[in-house]
Order: sequence, then C-alpha cells, then structure tokens
Amino acid sequence: MISRSPAVHAMLLFVAVYPRVAFADVDASAPLVGSCIENIPEGGARPEIRDTFPTRGTTGYAATLVVVVEHGKGERVLPNGFELQSASEASKELRAAGFVVPDQNGPAKVRLATATNPAKPEKVTTTFEFRLVPLPPEPGRHTLTLPSMPIAVARARGEIATVCTGAHRIMIDDATASTPEASPRPNPAPRMQREDWATLRTALTWIGVGLLVGIIVAYAAWKWLKRPRPLPPPPPPRPPWDVALERLDEVRHAGLLDVGRFGEYFDRVNDAIRSYLGARFGFDGLESTSDEILQKMQRSAAPPWVTSEVHTFLQECDLVKFANVMPTIEACTNVLAIGEKVVHGTMPVAKPQSADGASKPEGRP
Repeated sequence: MISRSPAVHAMLLFVAVYPRVAFADVDASAPLVGSCIENIPEGGARPEIRDTFPTRGTTGYAATLVVVVEHGKGERVLPNGFELQSASEASKELRAAGFVVPDQNGPAKVRLATATNPAKPEKVTTTFEFRLVPLPPEPGRHTLTLPSMPIAVARARGEIATVCTGAHRIMIDDATASTPEASPRPNPAPRMQREDWATLRTALTWIGVGLLVGIIVAYAAWKWLKRPRPLPPPPPPRPPWDVALERLDEVRHAGLLDVGRFGEYFDRVNDAIRSYLGARFGFDGLESTSDEILQKMQRSAAPPWVTSEVHTFLQECDLVKFANVMPTIEACTNVLAIGEKVVHGTMPVAKPQSADGASKPEGRP
C-alpha cells in the first residue's frame, strides 16, 4: 500500500536537507555525495555509517535500505519520530527517482534498533530498516538510482552532525517479467470492508455496563431482601394472678363436682395455687414440697395471714392426695375459696396518685 499520509514514524531522519536547503554554517568545501550535503561541527568526529540496498527488485515490491550508524553514547540519531511531508523536497526527490514510501501503518513500516558494541563500549550502534517501493513510470526493465539520504546525529552539546548515505542503483523488473507470454490477470475477488462503527460500539458498551450494573443491583437487592430479620419480641407474659384466677374459674365451671370427681377437683386447684405461688415469689411451686413452700412464704414479704391460709390449703390438699381422704362437696368449695383468697391477697395493688398525677403499682406484702 502506498503512503499518502504525512506520518512515517521512527525512521531515518530524512530531514529536508536536500539541494536548495542547507544549514547556515555548512562549509562550502564539504563533500557532496549525490544530492546530500554533509555537515560535521568543528572539532567533532564524523559518525561512521554503513548502508546497503539490494541491486535487483520487482516493480511494486518493497526494497529495504539498511543503514547502520555508529556514534557515541552521548549522541542520538534524530529524530525518534519523523514526518515526511508528501509535498516536501525529500518526497519529491524520491518520487522523481521512482520510489515511494509505503504506508507506515502496515507491515512495511520502518524498523529501528539500538545496541551497544562489546568491542567498542564507548560506541552505540543504531540500525534502520527503511522500505521503499520502486515504481518506474514505464513498464519493463529499468535501472533506478536511489539518491543519497541525509542522516542527522545530535551531539551532547546540542550540535547536529549530518552525514549522507551512498547513492544506490537497483535493477527493476516487472512482476511478470519471468512469465512467458504473460497475460493480464483478472481483478482479485472483492474483500469485505470493515468500518469502525463508533456509535454502535459506544451503545453496546453502555448496554453491557447497564446490564452489569443491573445484575449487581438486583443481586444486592435480593441479598438485602433475604437477609435474616430479627424476630418480633414475644408478647409480655400474663400476670400469674390472672392465670391462677382463670384456672380456678375453669375448675369451678368444669362440672367435676356434679359427676363426683372430687380428687381431680382438688388436684387441679392444688396445681393452680402451687404454680401461682412459685411464679409470684420466684420458685418452682410444682416441684417443691409443702414444707419447702411454707419456708419460702415465711421468708417472703407476704403477711402472716396469707402464710396461714397457704398452710391450711396445703394441708387439705395433702390429705386428699397422700392420705386418700375422700373430700366432700363443702371441702371442695372451701379449698377453692381459700385458693382464690390467697391469690387476691398477694396481688399487687396500685398506689394512690401523687401530686403530679402519676401512680405506681404496689405489691401487697
């Protein structure tokens, strides 16, 4: 592909030092090599240069000019990036000689390498491989002359030395020169043209980003919804006196006396009062004996009459439970009444309202 762009990157410094353009301090007696003028600053050594170019080539196929420059460590070949303008004198010279510069974005771009010389540690070797495409104006065999090319080397003190490559001749044959009775070839098959669709690429990029963000947000929302949540607090326990009075009322209306189940009647009343006393004064009433219950009641703040009623209640229940005494209906109703009396006697009562209108519950001792 023939270059029509201004960019030829990292190639030989084909600066516009062709005829009709010279440095102000160029020595008039400097040797003229082809159409290139060399310029070596006063007191400086001329960089050593070796260049090779093939002697045979084919029309339309690149021929490589290899230039090896040996210079000091503090020097460098200029520039690292060079732009050869299509309208410059250098480009005109090359076209007039029958050469064009290939597109530097393709495989024929300039190659540059720098290495040190073990035999000369104070020297550095810079190698260029610059490809040129010979295109004679007429078909057939031609002999083209590659003109001398200037190479600039910057010294440490800011001076610039210019050296020239040699002029090279190359014999160019047509691509079909070795084909007997060559005939025109048909046009190659068309190739699919690929175009950078920036709008579609941007749209697909944003769609991909949106999908990724959506997936992340959806996953975060799902994890948040599935997070372990604290259980609601259980309802506050019912006061033990409410539970005891409710159980005693159930016994009263269970119809046990009507069917003569006096023992079961006593057992249910006994369990209700024992459970109540344990919950009210902080011990296990069902697992405690009658003596243990009386001891805990005596150590509590309950009034003596409540302890006396509890003692009477427990005696009546123990006679029925352990002595197999058959209670009467009057004994059953009496023990139920004693139980209700004990519950009412140990229920907390509210204090009278104070001056600020607040009231506090007060437990009966």
